[in-house]
Amino acid sequence: MSTSHSDSEAQYSIGQMCEEFGVTARALRFYEDEQLIRPKRVGTQRLYSERDRARVAWILRGKRVGFSLAEIGELLDLYDLGDQRRTQRQVTLDRCRERIDALSRQKADIDETIEELEGFVRLLEDNSED
Repeated sequence: MSTSHSDSEAQYSIGQMCEEFGVTARALRFYEDEQLIRPKRVGTQRLYSERDRARVAWILRGKRVGFSLAEIGELLDLYDLGDQRRTQRQVTLDRCRERIDALSRQKADIDETIEELEGFVRLLEDNSED
């Protein structure tokens, strides 16, 4: 449940954010230190906006697919260009395609290494029967 200082903008406590996203308060404070999110401060309490929630979702998805926090920050910053997120969408698509290509190459390398190891194991097993 959110708290609200105005009718138009829901705000969330650090506990609510941690529960919703399965992250620690320390992680949220780190994202704040990295200027990826900007919660409001009321005394010592942090209050997170819908914008912060959307940014945390982006951060976590970006991390899951292997983007660095610097890359995630660059993509998040593109949101504010005022072009209905066209640039953000295009740059994100380009970066995702680059990541897919890199992972595909890594997968091929891993598959090749597994095949080589399996062949080596067969050779060793065949020679152990002598």
